[in-house]
Amino acid sequence: MNMKAIKKQYVTDENNNVVAVQMDIETFKKIERVLEDYALGKLIKENDEKDNLDLNEARHYYNKLNKK
Repeated sequence: MNMKAIKKQYVTDENNNVVAVQMDIETFKKIERVLEDYALGKLIKENDEKDNLDLNEARHYYNKLNKK
């Protein structure tokens, strides 16, 4: 995997301590997507097989949901 460097700017306080990082919104969105995908993957792996619904059970459950 080829990772390209993230362009970032550091924000400092009056004592020159780094207090934040700025990056362009597209880079932030990519990072956010990767983190969400990773978390979803972990949830799927940790899922207990007995909690899975078959197709008919899933349809029944879905139809009972409060739809706005």
